[in-house]
Amino acid sequence: MITAIGYLITAVLFILGIMYLRSPATARLGNILSAIGMAVAIIATLLSGSIQRWDLIIIGFVLGAIIGYVAAMRVAMTAMPQMVAIFNGMGGGAAALVAINEILKDLEIGNLTNMAALGTGLLTVLIGSFSFAGSALAFAKLQEIIHGRPITFPLQKPLNAAIFLGLVALAVWAVLTQSVTVGVLTLFTVVSLLLGLLVVLPIGGADMPVVISLLNAMTGLAAATTGFLLLNNVLIVAGALVGASGTILTLLMSRAMNRSVSNILFGAFGKLQVAEGAADIDKTVRSTSPEDVAALLKYAEKVIIVPGFGMAVARAQREVQELAQKLTENGVDVRFAIHPVAGRMPGHMNVLLAEANVPYDQLYPMEAINNEFASTDVALVIGANDVTNPAARLDPSSPIYGMPILNVDQAKQVVVLKRSMNPGFAGIENMLYYNPKTLMLFGDARESVQKVLRTLDEV
Repeated sequence: MITAIGYLITAVLFILGIMYLRSPATARLGNILSAIGMAVAIIATLLSGSIQRWDLIIIGFVLGAIIGYVAAMRVAMTAMPQMVAIFNGMGGGAAALVAINEILKDLEIGNLTNMAALGTGLLTVLIGSFSFAGSALAFAKLQEIIHGRPITFPLQKPLNAAIFLGLVALAVWAVLTQSVTVGVLTLFTVVSLLLGLLVVLPIGGADMPVVISLLNAMTGLAAATTGFLLLNNVLIVAGALVGASGTILTLLMSRAMNRSVSNILFGAFGKLQVAEGAADIDKTVRSTSPEDVAALLKYAEKVIIVPGFGMAVARAQREVQELAQKLTENGVDVRFAIHPVAGRMPGHMNVLLAEANVPYDQLYPMEAINNEFASTDVALVIGANDVTNPAARLDPSSPIYGMPILNVDQAKQVVVLKRSMNPGFAGIENMLYYNPKTLMLFGDARESVQKVLRTLDEV
């Protein structure tokens, strides 16, 4: 009875937590409620009377607490995408291990006649292993252990399809004939892991926000199927919530990119390429200095700052906040334009700017601020490449044609902070850099903003 009540309280807290995560202003409360819900679920499980090895529970609790604390305290906010990816993978891996353990227990006592349980177990192994391997590879790409460009080879899609169909056929055969052995289960798990690697391999860094969201949804689904396998209501509810929210977020972000989920997964988007229309424009680049940028900003009435992955890499969010604050104190109307897929995880820019204490009312989503660029004196782009590329509107031959972008090129003056002229993760040349209104301030974004800050007081 106590366990059931505890699980009910947990479900309510999880639902409230997700609800409050909808807004940056209430996201902290959402996290707290979700954490309390998880604590209630753990306590309720410990009081259920089903614990057989308290020593293992204590060891797992201590190790998990240490790893979680160290990660929370030491991992930089700029590395949040990597941490989200690896933690998500651990969730999928845990679900797969639980399912494997349940199947092995039934195999040991010779009880494989429950076709529903066996099928659910194999499904959990497939989804959990896929999510674990895919998240591990996403982590490696984000951490730049391997490069973030798509990695492709001949017949890649047919091979992936054949592996998936083979896994389905093996699972159906195993369920119908109850012919599961340790060897069959090992083969099924290893091939599921391989499929996760092969599916994420051709996905480029520009699509990582969508991939992380999709893998998160799959981990939620694995948790839900584990709940059915263990007859655990809180796992079913939590997994369903994560799976549903992750799926919705995946669809919203793919819509923001004007691409289908299948195109993101199988399109190998991000190979170095130049659109045909890019060859017809004047490729004169106009460099500028921190002193000139400071003068432009100081005498502007309205400035829109567009953060991107370059800001995250340079860890420049605090300097950017200081710049925005100083301009605001001087009477400049400062706003931040946030593209849905800017960065390498859902809400990446919101997280970084919130950490730097940028006021929530200065953050504007793309659809709320795009019409403001035309009346903006200076658009300051800090490391945002693909989400500001006018080719998405102007060049039908561009691979990103049709993708909604921030209308930076409509501002009266554009200043881009960038290390070099190299293309972004999508591998596409940005036409914005050759616009006569665009000035390029080359260098590390953090150092560049620091120089602008020092110069502001002297202008």
